[in-house]
Amino acid sequence: MKITSALQWIGDCQGYLELIDQRVLPGTWSKLVCRDTAQLWQAIKTLAVRGAPAIGVSAAYGLVLALQQSKATDACGALKDLIQQAHYLASSRPTAVNLFWALDRVRRSAEQLVADQAQADKDALLAVVFAEAEAICREDVVMCQRIGEHGERFIGEGCGVLTHCNAGALATAGQGTALSLMFEAHKRGRSFTVYADETRPLLQGARLTACELQRAGIEVKVLCDSMAGWLMKQGQVHAIVTGADRIAANGDAANKIGTYSLSILAREHQIPFYIAAPSSTFDLSIENGQAITIEQRSAEEVTTLQGVDLVPAGVGVYNPAFDVVQASDITALITEVGVIEKPSAEKIRDHFSRSK
Repeated sequence: MKITSALQWIGDCQGYLELIDQRVLPGTWSKLVCRDTAQLWQAIKTLAVRGAPAIGVSAAYGLVLALQQSKATDACGALKDLIQQAHYLASSRPTAVNLFWALDRVRRSAEQLVADQAQADKDALLAVVFAEAEAICREDVVMCQRIGEHGERFIGEGCGVLTHCNAGALATAGQGTALSLMFEAHKRGRSFTVYADETRPLLQGARLTACELQRAGIEVKVLCDSMAGWLMKQGQVHAIVTGADRIAANGDAANKIGTYSLSILAREHQIPFYIAAPSSTFDLSIENGQAITIEQRSAEEVTTLQGVDLVPAGVGVYNPAFDVVQASDITALITEVGVIEKPSAEKIRDHFSRSK
């Protein structure tokens, strides 16, 4: 099975970040090189790199680039530059919590060095930050594998699985979150069909998910987003699996716009609805999904397609990037440390206390 890596750090702590430019897939497979934080900010903002885990890992490496840019020679001065650049990178996208989690984790490791070694130089700080970014990347690979191993049992022989947007290797440093279940079921010899919503307006399902599954040898069929309900009515869907960009303390989960509609349709048709996401996607500081910031994106994503106008000039556009699924409509949350069935604030709290 061929798994494509969305990102790769090239070289040592003086190296650079290489990304697959997902804006031009599937027609063109090209690499995008980021040698400074401005290039990475643009790559995140324009979805050249996307998917909550991949954004987090990229941002961690972004702070390595930030230190490379710093003119300071001592660790204290370089730390100030790192914190400033962390705020800058955090401004690229507001919803995916992995972005902020990774930036905070790297920042804390840098602050710890300065607290322990007040006389350290910038090179020492760079080594620590690079080691932390590398650790985040390695952990993401393991996380993806474990999510798949915990959730593959939900992909039965001969079943139809519906997924929305892209939560595969192109969205992580490993083999994905939602798609990891499918990759693991496929490894175990199970035969099934994946229905990939095209996922308007940027077609991540049609362009990315279909491409990943086809390359892995898994049967995949693309459908327009508006066709999902009728497909369920015909009895062709036996499970729905998506990823998530942020999960609140009560289990409400934000994912690509259109996921909320699927959850309501799943409830109506009594189809299990699973969300696969790492622990880093949980934001236990917010009580429920109403507190999740929803990114609003440009009108041009809706009004044009490959330079062709689709909407009359002057017509208003509503273009939220995400919506929120209620915890009560989620059959289970699948994480790298196990499965939370019928999620609630108490179950999520207990789950993470046991996994420590």
